[in-house]
Amino acid sequence: MYKVRIDKFEGPFDLLVYLIQNAKMDIYDIRVAEITEQYIAYLKEMGELNVEVSSEFIVLAAVLIRLKSRMLLPRVNEIGEIVIDEDPRMELASRLAEYVRTKKIAEMLQERIEANECVHEKPAEDMSIYIDSPDELLKTDIEQFVSAFNAFLQKKKRVADVKKRYQRIKRDRASIEERINYMGMIIKDRVSVGESIDFARLVPEDADRYDVTLSFMSLLEMIKMQEVDAKQDRNYGNISVIKKEVQTDVQ
Repeated sequence: MYKVRIDKFEGPFDLLVYLIQNAKMDIYDIRVAEITEQYIAYLKEMGELNVEVSSEFIVLAAVLIRLKSRMLLPRVNEIGEIVIDEDPRMELASRLAEYVRTKKIAEMLQERIEANECVHEKPAEDMSIYIDSPDELLKTDIEQFVSAFNAFLQKKKRVADVKKRYQRIKRDRASIEERINYMGMIIKDRVSVGESIDFARLVPEDADRYDVTLSFMSLLEMIKMQEVDAKQDRNYGNISVIKKEVQTDVQ
């Protein structure tokens, strides 16, 4: 016989549905004798564990026993003929089907409650001043209008500056190799061997932080390749870039 090991049920129908589902039975075709035995066995186990069995569990047990007896013993009329009644399981099956449907609805509502707990709504604002008395807006001091309009223009200008800067970075961003070529051309055209040029003159005009960083990294790479030297007299001071003579390998 199938044994049940469940800690808690919400009610007798919860237990009965569990037994039917685990026995892979159809609600409308219950093997009453088997289910009744499992149900009573579970109630006995609860008693052995000193778990209080509520009266509704006992009532359903009585219903199952009565149903089992009706299934096993046919009803006989006064003249000894067997009377064929409607399937006695139908009433119980209908109640179980209604219970399952109600339980599914309850679970769906609980899921919605939990989902809605994660949603935060903005409190409604009082819009009556704009709906009922639109003329009140025209009584606002002219200085407040000017101040609000100036704030709007400043914000619009900041947004435009950010967009312009972003687009320029995306369009003009160069690699170290490209910047080395750019700086090398300037040094070649403007500086003789042994002479120096300020690092700032090797950085493109209107340079941002990315351009300055890229130029400095390119300078370090040029020093590594022994194309130039660099000198700085003090911390955070001007960097002088000194052109070196190009070394050629003698075969």
